Parts: sequence; C-alpha cells; structure tokens
Amino acid sequence: MGRKRQKHLRSGFTTGTAAAAATKAALLFLLDGQAPSSVRVALLNGDALDIAVHACERIDEESVVCSVIKDAGDDPDITHGAEIAARVSWRATTADPSVVISGGNGVGKVTKPGLEVPPGQPAINPGPRKMIRQSALEAMQSHRRPGFVETVIEIPEGEELARNTLNARLGIIGGISILGTTGIVRPMSHDAYVATIRSALSVARASGLNQVVFTTGRRTERFAQNLWPRFPEESFVQIGDFFARSMAMAVEHGFETVNLAIMFGKAVKMAQKIPHTHASSARMTLEALARWAKERTGDSGLAGRIAEANTARHAFEYIKDDHPGVIEKVGREVVRAADHFAGGKIRVGAVIFDFDGGLKFKAVR
Repeated sequence: MGRKRQKHLRSGFTTGTAAAAATKAALLFLLDGQAPSSVRVALLNGDALDIAVHACERIDEESVVCSVIKDAGDDPDITHGAEIAARVSWRATTADPSVVISGGNGVGKVTKPGLEVPPGQPAINPGPRKMIRQSALEAMQSHRRPGFVETVIEIPEGEELARNTLNARLGIIGGISILGTTGIVRPMSHDAYVATIRSALSVARASGLNQVVFTTGRRTERFAQNLWPRFPEESFVQIGDFFARSMAMAVEHGFETVNLAIMFGKAVKMAQKIPHTHASSARMTLEALARWAKERTGDSGLAGRIAEANTARHAFEYIKDDHPGVIEKVGREVVRAADHFAGGKIRVGAVIFDFDGGLKFKAVR
C-alpha cells in the first residue's frame, strides 16, 4: 500500500492585507470611475498578491466604499470570511500626496498601554498601516494624480467577532484588530497565537505588574481566577501549548515571577521539558509518569496500570486520591522545566488542578 499523500495547506492573507486591498480598490474607483475586480497589493515581505474585490459603492463625488473578503487559507482564523471594508475619500492637491488612516465600525480602539498602538488610537498595527499607505500612494502614482486621501477601515461583523477573542483583556474595545507582520497567513504557523501571548505580556507590564499567571486555556484560567480572585485580569495569560516560548517571553518582558496554573494532563508533558506540549507522544508521556509512580510508591502494579492507560486523564484516576506524592513529583518537575526554559532568570511556581478545578498541587511564588 502506498503512502497516503499529505494534504497541501493553503496560505491566506491577513486583515492588514485585506484593508490595504480595500483601500486601493476604493481609491482606484475614485480615480478611474470604474470599480476594479481585483487589485495587487505589495506585501511587507517584498512579495505582491492579487486580491479579489468583493463590492464597491459610491457614496458621493469624493467618497467610495469597497470591501474584500478575508481569506485565511487553511489557517483556523476567526476572521476567515469576514468582510473588510475601506471608506475612502480623495481630494486633488498640488502638495505631496498624503494618507490619513482611521478606524470605523468593527475596528477596536486601544484603551490600555503596552501594545504597538498607543491608547486612544484604532487597533491598526504599524505593519498594516504601512501597507495601507503604500497601496494608496501606488494608486495615485499610477494615475499621476497626487492628492489627500482619507481611509476609514470598517469591519461590519467586527464587534461580534471580537467577543470570541482576547481583545477585551488586551484593552482593545469595540471590535477586532487589523494585524499582519508579513501580509500572509501561514496555515498552522502559530504566529498569531504567539503574537497574542506577547501582546498580553506587554499589556501586563505596562499595567505595572511584575508577575503573571500562565494558564493553558479558558478552563484553567477560570480555575486560576477563582484561586487568585484579587489579581487583576491582566495577570492571567493564556499560553496554549507554547510552554518554552512563553517562559522565554516572560523573561524578555522583565517579569519577576510566573506561576503556572495547569491541569494534570498538560502538567505531565511540561514536567518532561516538552517545549510545545501539543506535539508529543502520549505513550512516552505515560511511560515517564509510570516511572515516577514506581519511584515514589514502589508499586510496580500501579506503574504498570499507568503505563497501559489510554490517556493522562485515565492515569490520573489511579493516583488522584491515594498517591499525592506522585502528583507532587509531577508538579516539582514542572517547576524545574519552567525554570530551565526561563534560563533561571525568573521565579517560578505552579498549581495543578484536577479536571473539575480541585487543587491537587500548589507551590507558588
């Protein structure tokens, strides 16, 4: 039997690229008197991309709105399929051409320090701003018609989409962010998640915090917030599977203390110094847990049952009530692994929850 052919994952483009394309399409409509079916956008990585135009509508003699449908390719992006629009006005001028960029409905506003955009400004990052400005200048240069351009970026479903993001935690209110460092979305590259972690850490530092609590998702975050009810919401940072990367970023941002709040299954992987906890062998994970169980209890039968368990959750059933020493061993190894990934430059603690939020291990700093 031949090997199964691996599916090729399709790349897409960012919200920043979509906003630049919508701006260029609207400006070309104003200059040509005819709506383009597609536009070419120069990307931040030096490449160029042809983007289909979804719709264009003239508002008045000086203003047009055009939109693009965001295509994230095969990346699981919450903005995939969203309409990104630009409401553009143009006035001829004898001075050098200029472009003013602002955010309209569905584009969030920054309310907290620590992000790439200062408080009070629309959440349109520097990279997308550069692309939008360049696209508008290209349109004017191609027609030799310099002018003053104002583009208002709008996302009709932006406010609703933002409810499913961490934007509010980061201080981005009323909509989503216009993002992009290259202009291209690479499927499953994790770049967006890492950028969110970095932004959360920046906001926490700008809020005056010197310690954070790393959780692996909304569930462990909820457990951690119940454990530390007085901590401000900026203290809690969801790191997903990015264990090593997050510890390194905490050091880079100058934090003094990180406490990890995790459930047992993730803890067993972290305890083995696995840098990205999604990509690991379940069998190897359980073999390590079985070895620790044998060391702590001397019970070969227990170790055998753990080694043959289907999942870490299954194995947890064998030790959760009668073998706290095994759980303690896992917790201590998690702290050592985190200290290792932080280069010993930060104080590290950890708590381990059971699957209902019960506290099974605590060694916090």
